[in-house]
Amino acid sequence: MSATFAAPATGKTSILMAVCLAALVLPLSFSGGAVATPAIGGDLGGSPTALNWITNAFMLTFGSSLMAAGALADQFGRRRLFMTGIIVFAVLSLGLSLAPSILILDLLRGGQGFAAAAALAGGTAALAQEFEGHARTRAFSFLGTTFGVGLAFGPLLAGFLIGMSGWRAIFLSGTLIGALSVLLTARTMRESRDPDAVGLDWPGAVTFTATLTLFTYGVIEAPEIGWGHPIVLSELLGAAALLAAFIRVETRAARPMLDLSLFRYPRFVGVQVLPIATCYCYVVLLVLLPLRFIGVGGLSAFDAGLLLIALSAPMLIVPLVASHLVRWVSAGVLSGAGLLLAALGLFWLGRIDPAAKGMAVMLPMLLIGIGTGFPWGLMDGLSVSVVPRERAGMATGIFSTTRVAGEGIALAIVNAILAGLVKARLAALVSAGDGSAGAAAQRLAMGDVRGASELLPGLTASQLRESYAVAFQHLSLVLIAVTAVSALVILALLRQPAPETGEAGEEAFVEK
Repeated sequence: MSATFAAPATGKTSILMAVCLAALVLPLSFSGGAVATPAIGGDLGGSPTALNWITNAFMLTFGSSLMAAGALADQFGRRRLFMTGIIVFAVLSLGLSLAPSILILDLLRGGQGFAAAAALAGGTAALAQEFEGHARTRAFSFLGTTFGVGLAFGPLLAGFLIGMSGWRAIFLSGTLIGALSVLLTARTMRESRDPDAVGLDWPGAVTFTATLTLFTYGVIEAPEIGWGHPIVLSELLGAAALLAAFIRVETRAARPMLDLSLFRYPRFVGVQVLPIATCYCYVVLLVLLPLRFIGVGGLSAFDAGLLLIALSAPMLIVPLVASHLVRWVSAGVLSGAGLLLAALGLFWLGRIDPAAKGMAVMLPMLLIGIGTGFPWGLMDGLSVSVVPRERAGMATGIFSTTRVAGEGIALAIVNAILAGLVKARLAALVSAGDGSAGAAAQRLAMGDVRGASELLPGLTASQLRESYAVAFQHLSLVLIAVTAVSALVILALLRQPAPETGEAGEEAFVEK
């Protein structure tokens, strides 16, 4: 049994509020950074690769350390890890608001990702200890909704703060929200841990982190220096070798960080597909669309954030609706249908001119947001039914790693595909060498039309925007394919109603 103490109802509410505040500030830092990227580049300078790391450094360290953080939460205490993570996150946010260069900012973002992993793993594991049965499902559904709201409304808040006080205010807001979460936690959260925890699986943690690092580096560098470049090839091959080493380590460990045997069970696989699907139909848009609206469409940061409300507003309502509908309709059917609806919205969005405004671009984004809201509101609650309550740290760590690491990988892949598609289009229009077209494609994929024009002076701004539009349309087909295939997999694996969870949660789960 897990060592824990009962908290009164009011205390449980405060604990949920504290964890939800953390779940709000973490995605605000992620999506808000995407809107701030053009402003940061204008202030601190930096190459497209360096600017990409504003988001990718955070996502890389966040995703790669979540499973390790879950194990540490079980061993040293969920409250202790949550408090440490959110305090360090708030301090680093303050440092980011004072960053003097793009290099320092990228390094601090990497450190912020580690702190975010500790806060999320400790907080979600603590929630799993405080709530049981349907109350736990409702708490995690509310947590997922909060996370979605923070992720979605980050662009609007960022646009407002940039317009009022500049990009540094975005990170300062993280300090303030983090401090409030600490105050709530200090008063109410009780300590709990797994008495059977035996320590961190260091070989697994190191090989997993190294795998993600090499893969992300390779994918980010490929559009600029080429997929066939020795550096890129060595990074990707090294990532594959380390992945094989990670799997070997985990299959032989007495207490692995990731229990690979769980992947034999269809429902476990289905739960992990849910966050992967939402990465490609929703999360990547929170980074791509601000760059498109600001850089290619010419909108201000605030207007871009305002436009993105169409994508984010459904996250206020649809996840809660889904949590009620799941009483009558299985989570697999609701999630699969929602993803197919999102795929339809992606098809529509891909055919909209990048300079379009108003309802022309808001309607397809609204459709995507509604469709994504169904799996978004269900997957956090489903994730805690994977293992018994005593292994809550591992359960939430595995699911959160799939979500966050998947987001980081998806962003790197999608940015690389978009840059490659833009490069192919530009190379067909100009007689310049691959170097000029490749560098210009990198700039244009980041929404920097002016920078691309300086590298390719023979092309007009209209031709550059058209090249971006064609590339984005082709990219949307890739996103549609991933979303639709994921929907079919989820319909197949999660079509039956979810079993009740409890002490025998894993058995109930796998039998289905």
